[in-house]
Amino acid sequence: MEALMRHIISILLENEAGALSRVSGLFSARGYNIESLTVAPTEDESLSRMTIVTTGSEAVVEQITKQLNKLIEVVKVVDLSESPHIERELMLIKVRATGKEREEMKRMSDIFRGHIIDVTDSTYTIELTGAGSKLDAFILALDKSAILETVRTGASGIARGERVLRA
Repeated sequence: MEALMRHIISILLENEAGALSRVSGLFSARGYNIESLTVAPTEDESLSRMTIVTTGSEAVVEQITKQLNKLIEVVKVVDLSESPHIERELMLIKVRATGKEREEMKRMSDIFRGHIIDVTDSTYTIELTGAGSKLDAFILALDKSAILETVRTGASGIARGERVLRA
């Protein structure tokens, strides 16, 4: 049996209504799970870049890629996991920060190179960027009862060096 691996699939597609739903529909129709999905317009406003994180064997990801390439809106598909790449994720986390917790939360934010972007009498909202494992480690380092709300973007990725995803 083939090993399941995490794959980051980057898709360049036409920026039009319904394109996102057709791509996500392709995954759900075949029973493939999307662990995270990010999409936004590129420097060319007629195109969007979608980043999908999924887990599957090489054969499954190859099948996904072939199916994606058949969609009319899709301009190009690349599995970033096949070569050196950079990936980052953004997390906003609202934590309780009262009394002695306040200094501890500031210290934890500093250790993980986070930024406190909102302050109230009883909370801090901290912005963190980095690899998903860094964000996971931050959450694990906190007392669960201190976490009020968490929002994560999912991975965004780009190939290293001269390799580019363009139309």
